[in-house]
Amino acid sequence: MMKKKWFGGVGSLVALATVSLPSWAQEAASTAAPVVHRGDVAWMMTSTLLVLMMIVPGLALFYGGMVRAKNVLSVLMQVLMVTALVLVLWACYGYSLVFTESMPWLGSFSKVFLAGVTPDSLADTFTAEVKLPEYVYVAFQGTFAAITCALVVGAFAERIKFAAVMVFMVLWFTFSYLPIAHMVWGPGGWLLGAGAIDFAGGTVVHINAGVAGLVGAMLVGKRIGYGREALAPHSLPLTMVGASLLWVGWFGFNAGSNLEATSGATLAFLNTLLATAAAVLSWSAVEALVKGKPSMLGAASGAVAGLVVITPACGTVGPIGSIVMGLIGGVAGLWGVSALKRWHGIDDSLDAFGVHGVCGIVGALLTAVFTSPALGGTGNGKADFSVMHQLWVQGWGVLTTIVVSGVVAFLAYKIAGALTGGLRVSEEEEREGLDVATHGETAYRL
Repeated sequence: MMKKKWFGGVGSLVALATVSLPSWAQEAASTAAPVVHRGDVAWMMTSTLLVLMMIVPGLALFYGGMVRAKNVLSVLMQVLMVTALVLVLWACYGYSLVFTESMPWLGSFSKVFLAGVTPDSLADTFTAEVKLPEYVYVAFQGTFAAITCALVVGAFAERIKFAAVMVFMVLWFTFSYLPIAHMVWGPGGWLLGAGAIDFAGGTVVHINAGVAGLVGAMLVGKRIGYGREALAPHSLPLTMVGASLLWVGWFGFNAGSNLEATSGATLAFLNTLLATAAAVLSWSAVEALVKGKPSMLGAASGAVAGLVVITPACGTVGPIGSIVMGLIGGVAGLWGVSALKRWHGIDDSLDAFGVHGVCGIVGALLTAVFTSPALGGTGNGKADFSVMHQLWVQGWGVLTTIVVSGVVAFLAYKIAGALTGGLRVSEEEEREGLDVATHGETAYRL
């Protein structure tokens, strides 16, 4: 009894002392101080490196292997230079226009040239009191912007002017990528406020890039000999290596988007593993049934299709849901590069829209279905999660991305063409190959 009374007396004294504190002191005591975990910082730095590896060398080799030998260096150069260009633009004004709050469709200029971003400034995570050094957040999100722009290159490979690519990327990055990224991920963003789910970039990255690529392929025109001559990949081993690097790097892309080294990252990690494997199997199985043989190019493309389809959902669906999404994504990707491509007749050289656009749309919509707790999903933290309502919201996100990217891309290509004397190289240069005609080099010496 004495012990209980003693503790009770102490408790009363503590309560009295707390009540007697000034109001500002009470608020400070009740608000948890920001915490930066070393493990989170290490994971985010690693994730940033993994995403960079997805672009160079991953995407560069994946695309490079699929073009003809006379154009491989041109594609590698475009991917590398676009990546470098966008990373610099991101630091100059891109980060500010996405991750500051101003309007529902675009941020402010308050952090232009990284004003106010220091080694001591912090960025938010999904946990209120847990923060990241803002520098690592700037770097991580910069690699997302870079790979989005680099993906577009695959649609018009082998016949576009290098200068036109660079001019186009400045315009499209500024007026398409930045607004869409802010609407989906930025503070006060319209689609974010509406409840759109895009954990790692289904709309921001893949639909956005896929649509821009399709518009570019249409405006630049078909390659000489398209539909009449064999335009086969020159090195499927390079493409396989590139696809493998993409798969490995994508763990940083998806699991890194959790922003913390917690169980949420492990869910995204496992889903990325399983969906990709399922898509490889479904693409190859359907290809074998339809064409009689499964191809290496198909299997590699299936891996990318699975990665794309799970990207928006990787943090909110369950592992079995991710497998189903992967199976669907593999078939959708195969349809996108075969039946759909024959239908629209546009020479999307390396299937930027057929894989990224189509599977991005499918993934964004399926996210609404498999996020449902009834199907093993997390419900995105909502006890009253509704599949139909979420489908409506996801559909608006998809439609918004298609319209914004398509319109901006069309105008950006027109401006780029006007400033560079046309988008396309001459027929003589195209027949010679862009490696020699544009860069004065060759990839292979016989």
